[in-house]
Amino acid sequence: MSDAILDKITGIIAEQLDVESDAVAPEKSFTDDLGADSLAIVELVLALEEEFGIKIPDDQVDSIKTVGDAVNYIKTNAEADSSN
Repeated sequence: MSDAILDKITGIIAEQLDVESDAVAPEKSFTDDLGADSLAIVELVLALEEEFGIKIPDDQVDSIKTVGDAVNYIKTNAEADSSN
């Protein structure tokens, strides 16, 4: 399942940040490597929340700095939400 999540997240990031999906990797920083500004981060968070049916609190957004951080957050929280 985690590969499916990574694939979905990669597609969303590539579309939202207008980068090639090949450029999206777990170790990539949204701001340093993928060129996201604060508005792009907000739009990306909204797209991820909509896709996975979760809410990412503002204080958590600040701790999601890389693609891998986003994958880990969504894996943890989407699975927790679905088990309720």
